[in-house]
Amino acid sequence: MKQLEFIFDFASPNAYLAYQALGPILEATGAELVITPCLLGGIFKATGNQAPMVAFGGIKNKLDYEMLEMRRFIARHQLTAFKMNPHFPLNSIHAQRGLIAAQAAGVGLPYMRAVLKGFWEEGLKMDDVAVIEQVLTQAGLDGPALMAATTEPEVKAALMANTESAVARGAFGVPSFFVGSELYFGKDRLGQVQEALAA
Repeated sequence: MKQLEFIFDFASPNAYLAYQALGPILEATGAELVITPCLLGGIFKATGNQAPMVAFGGIKNKLDYEMLEMRRFIARHQLTAFKMNPHFPLNSIHAQRGLIAAQAAGVGLPYMRAVLKGFWEEGLKMDDVAVIEQVLTQAGLDGPALMAATTEPEVKAALMANTESAVARGAFGVPSFFVGSELYFGKDRLGQVQEALAA
């Protein structure tokens, strides 16, 4: 079975949008999705990259165009539940470590769904451990146990190792995708991702 690896961080609104649009691609290609939690801040630091709002903030029309592309993507994929988080930008380190712990506990998928909803549908302050705990508990997960696991050295080390590995393989931002060793960056490359998986 072909695998699609998603270099992922909850902090990126484009990661939410890309994730929500992946269903038909996975269905059409029969590919298995592998989520690799990384720290976007760590990727930026290692590569000298910046968030679009920072990088393009001073460029007339560029940021407006980025926002237009986002609206088009939302409309095309009917992602009507999406809304920009009023607390953005959010530090996602606790959510990301929690995802590592959730994957290890075999609850990665329900964790992803619950936390993505908190970040990019409900507009919650998802850099607050207590808020994340509450979101997880409401989703039927063991919020306190998953958040407690975020302090374990092996969980912290795994997130760092994922981040370093992604950069070593060419990643410079999120959402990034690997089909084999081939890198595809951004939600607007999903057509190329589908072609690569179908090849």
